[in-house]
Amino acid sequence: MPKRSRLGQLAGLVAAGLVVCAPVAQAVEIQAPAPVIMQAAAVHEALEQAPPGPVLDPAETDKANSQETKNKVIAGIAAAILLGLVILGRRSRSKKKKS
Repeated sequence: MPKRSRLGQLAGLVAAGLVVCAPVAQAVEIQAPAPVIMQAAAVHEALEQAPPGPVLDPAETDKANSQETKNKVIAGIAAAILLGLVILGRRSRSKKKKS
């Protein structure tokens, strides 16, 4: 495959962008003539009261946070052990290489 110049690559990217974005632009134009319906739906939604959100229990939240902290501590200890093994392995390898 021959090398293309930067200008050729840029032209290709612009052409691909136009091909990909053209159907999207047309779809937006087709959907535009219905603002009255959208406004009526917005007014209807504004009149309805939003349903109440979930009730969070502080005890469950504290339990979840402590479990997450415990998992992070375990992962940190495992990472430190693995780092120590890597350092010891490199050190022993370099000693064998010198002798």
